[in-house]
Amino acid sequence: MRFPPTPSQLTAAAVNGFDRLTRGGVADLRGMPRAIIDEGPQRTVYRYHRASRKASRGAPLLLVPPLAAPSVCFDLRRGCSLVEHEVALGRDVYLVDYGAIAFADRDLGLEHWFESVIPNAIQAVAKDSGSEQVDILGWCLGGIMAMLAVAEQPDLPVRALATVASPFDFTQVPLIAPLRPLVNIAGGAGPAVIYRVLGGAPAPIVKRAYQLAGADKYITKPLAILQNLDDRDFLAQLEAVDQFMDGMLAYPGRTFGQLYHRFFRTNDLASGYLDVDGGRIELSDVRQPVLSIAGNGDGIAPIAAVHHVGELLTGSESVTLETAPGGHLGVLTGRAARTTTWEIIDRFLDRAA
Repeated sequence: MRFPPTPSQLTAAAVNGFDRLTRGGVADLRGMPRAIIDEGPQRTVYRYHRASRKASRGAPLLLVPPLAAPSVCFDLRRGCSLVEHEVALGRDVYLVDYGAIAFADRDLGLEHWFESVIPNAIQAVAKDSGSEQVDILGWCLGGIMAMLAVAEQPDLPVRALATVASPFDFTQVPLIAPLRPLVNIAGGAGPAVIYRVLGGAPAPIVKRAYQLAGADKYITKPLAILQNLDDRDFLAQLEAVDQFMDGMLAYPGRTFGQLYHRFFRTNDLASGYLDVDGGRIELSDVRQPVLSIAGNGDGIAPIAAVHHVGELLTGSESVTLETAPGGHLGVLTGRAARTTTWEIIDRFLDRAA
C-alpha cells in the first residue's frame, strides 16, 4: 500500500482482512477437475478435464513433479495454475502423482521412478489420449527424473521435454557448497546413518529445508502481508504457497541416499551420467528437443546449476536455455510466471508440433 493509503486501498485492505479472519482466506484453492486413468505402485495418473471438445492443441502434456513436493505445484490456485492455463489453451493435460511415502517404501531407489513410474505414466498417457507422442514438463527433480527416463529408454513415445528449475551441477547450489567439506567427513557416514535409521528424509525435514532456502522471505512474511493487505492477488498467492508447503512429503531412504551420495557429494550428474544398479545412464542419449528454464531468484537451483544441462545434452535435437523471474517455486507458478515462464513453455511446445 502507498503511504498514506488511499481510501480505495483502505477499503480493499479491510475486505481482505475480514475474509482472512472470518472466511479462512482469499485464495481459490479448488483443484482443477480431473479423473484417474492409470494406477500402479507409487503412481496415479490423472487426466484433467477440458471444457471444449475441439481438437487438442499439440501432443498431450504430462506433468512430472519432484519427489517429496506435492503435485499441487502445477495447480497452485485458480488464476495462477499452470494446469488451468494449459487446459484453457486446449491442451490435453495429464499428471503423475506418487502419493505419500511410507517407511515401508525405504528400499525404493531413484531407478524405481525413472525406470518404472514415469515410463509407465508416459505409456498410459499415450494410450489414453490416442497420441503417438507425449510432451513432458518436469519441475525440479521431476525434470531430472523425466530426463533420465528418456535417456535410459529411448523408445518411449516422447516428443519434447521441458524442465523448470532442474539443477544438473550441484557445485553451483549455494546451500550445498558450504556443507560439502562437512558431509565428506568420514565418507559422509554421519548423514547416511541418520537417513537409514529414519527410513529416509521425513516430511517435516523436507519442509524446513525449503523454508531455509527462502529464509529471508519467511522471516519478513508478516511485514509483507501488512504492506500488501490491499492486494488480494498477492495474499492469495501467499495462502496457496502455504498450502503447498504444508503438503510436503517424505523421501524414501534409498532414494534419498542416492541423491545425497550421487548428486550432493560426488556431483555425478554434472558429468552427464548417473550410475545405478542397472548400469550407466548417459544424458547424451536424449534425442528430443529440450527446454530448460531457470529462475533468476532461485536459491535452490541457480541459473548456472540449471543451465549446465546445455553442456550435457550433446545428442539432443536442440537445447533451449531460458531464464524467468522467480524463486524455486515462483518461476514455475508465481504471479509473474503467467506472462513469462508459461509463455516460454507454450512457444517451445508449439515449435515442437
